[in-house]
Amino acid sequence: MADQTASLPTTSGLSRLTARRGAFAAVVTALIGIICVALSGAAPWLVTWPAALTVPMTEWIGTGLGAFLEAIKPGARFISYLLDFVMAGANALLVDTPWPIIIGIVTALGWYIGGLRMAALGFIGFTLVLLSGYWAQSMNTLALVLVSVPLALILGGSIGILAYEVPRVRRVVQSVLDVMQTVPTFAYLTPLLLLFGFGPVVGLIASAIYAAPPMARNTLLGLQRVDHDIKEAAIMSGGSRLQQLFLVEIPAATSQIMIGVNQSLMAALSMVIIAAVIGGFDDIGWEVLLTMRKAQFGQSLLAGMVIVVFAIVIDRMSAHMAKSRERHSVKVALAVLAASVLVALLLSARLPTADGFAMFDGLAAYVDEGLGTFTANNGAGLDQIKNQAMFFGLLPLRIGLDEAVLPFTWGFQWTTAMSWWLFGAAALLGAALAATGRVALGASLLIAAVVLETGVSQLPWPLVVFGTALLGWVAGGLRLAVFVIVMLGLIMISGLWERALLSLYLSGAAVFVCAVFGAAIGLLCAVSPIAWRLVRPICDMLQTIPLFVFLIPVLMFFQIGEFSAFLAIIAYAIVPMIRYTQHGLTTTPDELVEAAISSGATPLQTMIEVRAPYALPTILLGLNQTILYAFAMLVIAALIGTTGLGQSIYLAIAKANVGLGIAAGAAMAMLAMIADRLVQSFAEEHRRKLGLGASDL
Repeated sequence: MADQTASLPTTSGLSRLTARRGAFAAVVTALIGIICVALSGAAPWLVTWPAALTVPMTEWIGTGLGAFLEAIKPGARFISYLLDFVMAGANALLVDTPWPIIIGIVTALGWYIGGLRMAALGFIGFTLVLLSGYWAQSMNTLALVLVSVPLALILGGSIGILAYEVPRVRRVVQSVLDVMQTVPTFAYLTPLLLLFGFGPVVGLIASAIYAAPPMARNTLLGLQRVDHDIKEAAIMSGGSRLQQLFLVEIPAATSQIMIGVNQSLMAALSMVIIAAVIGGFDDIGWEVLLTMRKAQFGQSLLAGMVIVVFAIVIDRMSAHMAKSRERHSVKVALAVLAASVLVALLLSARLPTADGFAMFDGLAAYVDEGLGTFTANNGAGLDQIKNQAMFFGLLPLRIGLDEAVLPFTWGFQWTTAMSWWLFGAAALLGAALAATGRVALGASLLIAAVVLETGVSQLPWPLVVFGTALLGWVAGGLRLAVFVIVMLGLIMISGLWERALLSLYLSGAAVFVCAVFGAAIGLLCAVSPIAWRLVRPICDMLQTIPLFVFLIPVLMFFQIGEFSAFLAIIAYAIVPMIRYTQHGLTTTPDELVEAAISSGATPLQTMIEVRAPYALPTILLGLNQTILYAFAMLVIAALIGTTGLGQSIYLAIAKANVGLGIAAGAAMAMLAMIADRLVQSFAEEHRRKLGLGASDL
């Protein structure tokens, strides 16, 4: 390994082939774009996919799936009836149990898991929940989590074991899990509404379905990573296959499986909050949604902070269980629990009820009052920020300079002559770059000019389809190119193409900002340990906050609109880019850095020529996660005024339109899968260029 990495390979047959393919793909894509723009007047079908070539896929899905759902609805309603008893029991248990006992249980569990630190986290966290005045709503939410998570763990664990034991179904299971990872969370709710009706049971089942894939993935991964010697020893002991699996292999994979438990818990909590949109019951998610609709942002922020407290406590405790098998004294834990029971029994007449605590209501009112004063005094400035970002950034990117540059926005009118000047300047600069050997960069300038002139939402479909397919051919060969064409073709013939481009525009803009600023912050954290110590806890907190909560602060200052959705997507999706950039730049092998320093390289040269190339696969993985996060948040942002597929999914829920919900969710999943495959393929190609195997990262 040392010999292979003593100096990074900068040129190889593989990289030269990729460079030639990239140049060819860029030139062809640029030509397609110029031809489409030039002929758009005479052949408008080059810009807009012909309506005659669309099929009523939404209606087909709605009719076919609706008939199937109607057929199984009686069985589903019976299951809902049974689960309703379980939910009612869990609600009654948590709500009616005196609050000192609940806090005592959490504190005792924290002590047993991680000692004093975890006990203090549980005690302080649940005490804050009590003082917030949302105890009953919080216990209802916790009841949903406590019922849905065991279902998700059983379902996900069973799927993971099945995929491990039956190799023939493993690829199918992994493909299904990939699709479930990219399907927007709201898309789960549409068919479930028809099956189970409104109410908490829908949230329960949706949470279990959404939280199952992380458990399945980690169960399969953990079993695959069990040491071969352990498996051999289990076989030599003469046990049956079930004994080998449940007595040896699963215990050996416990650490990885517990990571799945942690991820399932967080997924279930996030989905429980989302399920409030369909009219759950008196839980904390519904409280957040209700106060947001009433513009009571102080109360909304307070309820959101309760969710954050839950998320932090659940995440830290379950993550500690996954990382460490050390357990503390059971006697101390039982003593804490006994003390809480004694307090509840002996002081029951003197203790205030959970409803009597609302110590932060004054703070919430102060926030509302302060926010009102702030917006009254600075409303013009906030509007100016929003308008400047829209007029000079988002709007031109969405509809192009040709339509966005107006006297009202930029102070002058864009003309056809300006468009041709733009194309001419891009062509001249591109030709100059091509003459120096940078053909791909030169052609990319022409492509950028087309995008700027027309806007993402009005790009000619041949440019998008064949340009993306050529990019797939460069990254992963013919197979990936065909995959791209099939996926985009399905979106076009379904009649969702325009809405897909609107989603692509907003998520793409947010991903670009995340990539630039996230990479910059990650670079700063890589060169400055002090900066990383400051940024890391912020990233930890952002990753534990459910998606719903990100809407509150942007609404407080910028109200409903596309700009607020844009900011919420950035806040949620930027964390992976920061983390993976910092991790990649700080994990470069020491021998590479030492070789660069010995050759006289400056720290800047070492960063650019050694650390950055080696870290690129990891950074691309962060970009991939950022893209998936952006698509996930895009649907949630539909609540505050976005357009595109996210809005279609939200409308489908409101109207119980299964066909539209499934079709729009599938279209968004297709876009996410295309982006995922492209980025992963480029990362894999760069790993091969560096002489790394997939297992090295």
